[in-house]
This record gives sequence, C-alpha cells and structure tokens, in this order.
Amino acid sequence: MPNAKLKPAAAEITGERAGSSSHSKSASQPVSKLITLAEAVRRTTRDGMQYASGAALPVGSDAIAFGRELLRQNRRDLHAIFHCNTQQLNLLAAAGAVSRAECGFSGLEGFGFANGLRRAVESGVLVLEDYSNLAIPLRLLGGALNWPFVPATVNIGSDLQYRSAFDPENTPNRNKIPSITDPFTGRVLGAFSSLQPDLAAIHVTLADVEGNAIMLGTEWSRFELSRAAKRVVLLADAIVDPGCIRQFPNLVRIPGVIVEAVVYWPFAAWPQGSPGMYDVDEAHMKSMNKALASEEGTAAYLRDFVQRYDGLDGYLDVIGRDNIARLSQTATGFLLDPYRRWILPHDEVLLLLAAGGKA
Repeated sequence: MPNAKLKPAAAEITGERAGSSSHSKSASQPVSKLITLAEAVRRTTRDGMQYASGAALPVGSDAIAFGRELLRQNRRDLHAIFHCNTQQLNLLAAAGAVSRAECGFSGLEGFGFANGLRRAVESGVLVLEDYSNLAIPLRLLGGALNWPFVPATVNIGSDLQYRSAFDPENTPNRNKIPSITDPFTGRVLGAFSSLQPDLAAIHVTLADVEGNAIMLGTEWSRFELSRAAKRVVLLADAIVDPGCIRQFPNLVRIPGVIVEAVVYWPFAAWPQGSPGMYDVDEAHMKSMNKALASEEGTAAYLRDFVQRYDGLDGYLDVIGRDNIARLSQTATGFLLDPYRRWILPHDEVLLLLAAGGKA
C-alpha cells in the first residue's frame, strides 16, 4: 500500500481522525503502570534531585512534556544530566529550575545556540559541566553496569579534562577526569565517573501498559540511560496492545521490568520531532528559542505554553489541532507501518487510564 494512503499516526491516535482498531486482545491481563503526567511528576520528582533526559538528538526525541510539568509543579534546584541539550533543558534553564547541569552538546543544531541555557550560564544561575558527546553515554554505560568509573580514551589531555565548572578555582583540575594507568599495557588513560541519575524521563515511540517500549529513529543513549537511572518514567507517543511486544520482542529496547511508570502523551517531544510520528515544528523551535533569550520572553512562553493547559487534550489544543495534522504528515510515517494494527485509539487509552484508578 502506498504510504500516502496511510493515515498520519499521531493525528490518528490523538483523535483527529476516526478509525477502527484492529489490534489483538492479549491472552492475559497485564499489570498496568499507566498514570497521568501530573501524577508521574508528583510521584517521582523532588527539588534538588539528579534528573536525566535528553538522551537523543538535540532536535529529536526527548521527553520535553515532562520538563514542562516539572515547571508546572514548581520543581527547583535540579541537577540535570543530558546527553545532548534539547529544548527541555533550554526551557528548564531559562525558567531557573536547574542549578547544575552536565551535558555533551549544548546547541540546538540548525536552530542555533540554546538561548535559555546560555542566559542561565552567563548570569551565574546555572553551572554547566562540559563533556564530549561520547563521554556522557560512556558514563551512563558505567552506571548501567554499576561500575565505579569508566576508562576513558577521549577528553584526556584537553580542557575537558583539566577544567571543571563545578570546581573552577582548581586548575588544572586533576579530579574531574583523573589519570589512571592501564595495568596490562602501562598506558595512561582517564577515568570518567559513572552516572546513576535519581530519575530518567525517557521519550519512546510505542509502549504497552507494562512499560515495554519500542523506539523508532535515532536511539542515541536512551538504552544506557534506562539501565543507569535509579527510576525510569516513559513518555510514549502511543500505547500498543501487548500483542505488538510479543510480535517484535527483539525491538523492545526498554523492558517493563526496569520501568516504574508509563505516561501516554502524544507529541511529548514537541516542538522537536518523533520519527514515524511527527516532524519537528520548525516555526515553534525558532520562536521558542527566541523567547527564552530574555526574562520577559521566558515569562510569556511559560504563560502561553506551560501554564495555559490542563491535561492532555488541553496540551494538544495549545499545539493546535491543525498544526498536529500538518506535523503528522511526516515522510517518516512508513517507519510506523509494521506497528499500526496494535496502536490503541486515543479514547481507549484514556478509558484504560481512568479504569486504572492511578491518576
């Protein structure tokens, strides 16, 4: 069947277009971890915690909606860990919710430098510790394997090793990436401290109610992050019948056994994109970054795009239903084709959530 005849998946599951469901019913009743976004933030977050997200491309899949809810619930003094900066860290920094951050890349690719993050760093509100793009996933891998440190062949012999924003007076810094000796060859290496964040909020394309998740597109370090974090919350663009997981067990990169909660939140990565589901909202990416460059613009953005809505349908209204339909006409829609038959309709997921009594 030509891709043009397929209904856009994101618009379909958010109730924009009617359609019948052909998903199969599971043989046994799964244990549901499905809760609301507000409840997930209330249950799993606190001021001062080490919070991780952004383990994908700067303009790709990230649980940006979780960051919006952190602000709605007035979380403060967060220690943020992001493989790549995204609009989530840009927003959290601009709003003054993050006091410390560790990041492997701080730009927004074609959309320029992250103005909110830059303003927070330059004003001294936020201290940003810099590592390379490879260093952060290696540190997450160390945390996932419960290693005390990770041997490093990158970042050594440079300012990344010898300068620390967390200890700026100590230069050259010998503690950020200490030198170690390979006991087998005598070669001098570095040692990365392993990362085990208090919480990881991870965006996924598909998840069942038990937390088994499939990611389409670039995965980056979401696999390692899910194993390194002490607690994991998934934000899924779509909820699938368990039959989908049984059909594609080899594609389940995050298993439910390590997941504490599942949040159904279409367009959770907006204004960034989700391959197979929706494209990057380029106009909003630009206007958002422009707004976060100033205190006045940030206040207006928080008013219009963070505090304005209540619940999922209100959030989708803020994005705009016509905008949702446009962004859902993505050329990557074919990636979702093998899974469409198992995607639960929007209204059915909301009924499941209500029946669970967990929100």
